[in-house]
Amino acid sequence: MVVDDDADIRDLILGQLRQENYRLLGASNLTELRQLMRDDPVDLIVLDLNLPDGDGLMLCRELRAEGSDVQIIMVTARGSAIDRVLGLELGADDYLTKPFEPRELLVRIRNLLRRGRSEPATRAMAMRYARFGPWRLDLQQRRLIAPDDRLVMLSSAEYRLLNRFLEEPNVVLARETLLPERRATAAFDRSIDLQVSRLRQKLAGIAGGDELILTVRGEGYVLASGVDYS
Repeated sequence: MVVDDDADIRDLILGQLRQENYRLLGASNLTELRQLMRDDPVDLIVLDLNLPDGDGLMLCRELRAEGSDVQIIMVTARGSAIDRVLGLELGADDYLTKPFEPRELLVRIRNLLRRGRSEPATRAMAMRYARFGPWRLDLQQRRLIAPDDRLVMLSSAEYRLLNRFLEEPNVVLARETLLPERRATAAFDRSIDLQVSRLRQKLAGIAGGDELILTVRGEGYVLASGVDYS
């Protein structure tokens, strides 16, 4: 679904995607989006941040609070790092600043949809917890649990990032590997490093947690721990 109150921009994006034979919906505001989503399931939303009846950030936060796992690409004229990080922390999967190259949007959509189809559900269904260092990650309720059973809240972006580390422990992961949907811009996209830094700070709240995610200069990041599932 493409959500933008500018009909010309919305039609341009829809026209580009129509060539790829996607099933498409368009909305000009949050009310239309909500109405359409009640009647038709959506895999991915291209979401403008500034809308007549509300802010795309608010919608993103609401959808994640409701447990929705729809992929979200935020598109906005706002270009500051704070806006990008806030959008990602509230659960957006990717972020584009206007003006953008339509082909770049198409690549990001393909990557997100491919990732959504390939993420294995069997492990989460069969296993409840991933244990690493002093921490447990509840794979069903998506919560990080300290040794004293204290809960540490993770944003959707932080949860996905941590899950990626847990899939390949003790392996150096390049920045573009951690967030493949932003492979094309990973070399200069500092929001990847910000996400890793915020996740690292939360893990460092427990003794032994400050050495779990290490930086390998010139190569990427590594989860320096084994992972056990139960």
